[in-house]
Amino acid sequence: MSKAVDRDALTSRTIPQITLSKGDVSSMTPPPIPPSASLAAAERAQQRFSVTGNAIITGGAGALGFAASRALLEHGLSGLMIFDVNPGQAQAKIDELAADFPAAKIRATKVDITDEIALNEAVVKTAAELGSVDSLFCFAGVVDCTHAIDMEASQWRRTLDINTTGSFLCAQAVAKQMIVQKTGGSIVFTASISGHRVNYPQPQASYNVSKAAVLALKNCLAAEWAHYGIRVNSISPGYMDTILNEGDGLTATRKIWNDRNPMGRMGAPSELTGIVVLLASSASTYMTGADFVVDGGQILF
Repeated sequence: MSKAVDRDALTSRTIPQITLSKGDVSSMTPPPIPPSASLAAAERAQQRFSVTGNAIITGGAGALGFAASRALLEHGLSGLMIFDVNPGQAQAKIDELAADFPAAKIRATKVDITDEIALNEAVVKTAAELGSVDSLFCFAGVVDCTHAIDMEASQWRRTLDINTTGSFLCAQAVAKQMIVQKTGGSIVFTASISGHRVNYPQPQASYNVSKAAVLALKNCLAAEWAHYGIRVNSISPGYMDTILNEGDGLTATRKIWNDRNPMGRMGAPSELTGIVVLLASSASTYMTGADFVVDGGQILF
């Protein structure tokens, strides 16, 4: 009987609807203000890719996150908060950044990105300490290489919990803060070419699915949050030359990756920083819901 009542109730339900921005000067998505005509060409070029405000970077102690942090600071970022499950391991890198950029506020805090309550508290604390949260870059994540036939449910859930749910919770917490600030901002997920194609030769079903889900999540949030002035994009790196892809045990696999890449090599962490700066700067104010593949052409084959 209860099932019949529940089914009948479907015909009388109402559902929420996405609100789109009007795009006029009174909205959170107005057309850009042209740069002053009095500026010299070099000043206009510098202003185009200048980065203002404060950013949160998850996984900022890793090679990709650290390279992104340095690039953003080089382009004018005022404050940086690194979210890490073990910030003590990042202290040497944080000290290095603080020495190189003494005018910036650079901090780190311990956060488990799958803990909703801790995340919300950390974002509010960051806003209080830095003054605002204007950008979020999600680099925290895990990789799992297991044959699907042998994978345990706990392995599957852990990968999706960190890579997909963790990315969502970070974005949600930061979006709430941006809405309170009424400033809008930029949220950038780290997806992967693994969300576009099946990897070879390593089996990575849980990782591939988690990153494909991030791509779908990016689309959904870009549509829902545009009227708040929040842009949501993603970067899909290819195989990057980091500690995750080092070791004698990966020599044969690295050769396969390189041989199947038009550019014949893996990417350097610094080669992601151009798109990082773009997405944090005013040069990307009309970009949302986009994914930027940086892979040397790996997914062409």
